[in-house]
Amino acid sequence: MEKVSIRFFNDREVRAIWDDENSKWWFSVLDIIAVLTDQDDYDKTRNYWKYLKTKLKKENPEVVSNTTQLKLYAPDWKKRLTDVLDYEWIIELGKAFPWTKANRFIEWFTYSDETIDWKSKMKAYALFESSFITSIQVGTVKGLQQIHAYLFWGLYNFAGQIRQKNISKNGFQFAMAQYLEDTLKDIEQMPEDTFIDIINKYTEMNIAHPFMEGNWRSTRIWLDLILKKHLSQCVDWSQISKNDYMNAMVESPKDSTKITDLIQGALTDKIHSREMFMKWIDYSYYYEEE
Repeated sequence: MEKVSIRFFNDREVRAIWDDENSKWWFSVLDIIAVLTDQDDYDKTRNYWKYLKTKLKKENPEVVSNTTQLKLYAPDWKKRLTDVLDYEWIIELGKAFPWTKANRFIEWFTYSDETIDWKSKMKAYALFESSFITSIQVGTVKGLQQIHAYLFWGLYNFAGQIRQKNISKNGFQFAMAQYLEDTLKDIEQMPEDTFIDIINKYTEMNIAHPFMEGNWRSTRIWLDLILKKHLSQCVDWSQISKNDYMNAMVESPKDSTKITDLIQGALTDKIHSREMFMKWIDYSYYYEEE
């Protein structure tokens, strides 16, 4: 089964697909062109690429000759043949743009994938195809610990462990460590009969913030497993912008209306779709980028 991925540069998608035979990623040329030209119009982006290919055939013909076509999922979930280049030639393509943004893009593109977030994201991808996902205790504290341990084992020494220290973020104090065990027991007993019940439980777990790090990434998977079990739905996180999500979560301790509306509007019945799972992992981890 093919691996797909979405990277983000200045809030713009850059689609990629893994070539198992050659052990490398291929990246959508049109996505790169859209990033480097700040262009939202697909036809204008495509026309610019046609112009650039003609120009490159004279100046750097190897870029064009190394372009191939692979099928990538479009926003309408249909696969379409798309021009792609590998890592080396995307850098060469970036050099064809004389703007400062091209330099920033190349710096971003060549950033090491050996970060904790990237390694954890690769584990999240693997979760879909792992038999482990069927053994997770849905809606329980132990189930959330199982998810956290799977994502961060070998990356954090506290993977899967409930925190023993108090933590806060942007002035908000999460559940006090000395009361956390009782708080989590109460949350675990909350009902999951309706969509509103499930979102209330999700919101309370986020307020509890049971781990030292990696809470939101873990609880989004936890939430989706609950929705899948009780409602045969999951969240298409790509339908929720980063800013909207972050603002709604900040407000959720006092008013969960916004996060409820955002999630309800992004529900899908594609619970068995590998592509949907991979796409929402991409967006889920993107929310955590500074």
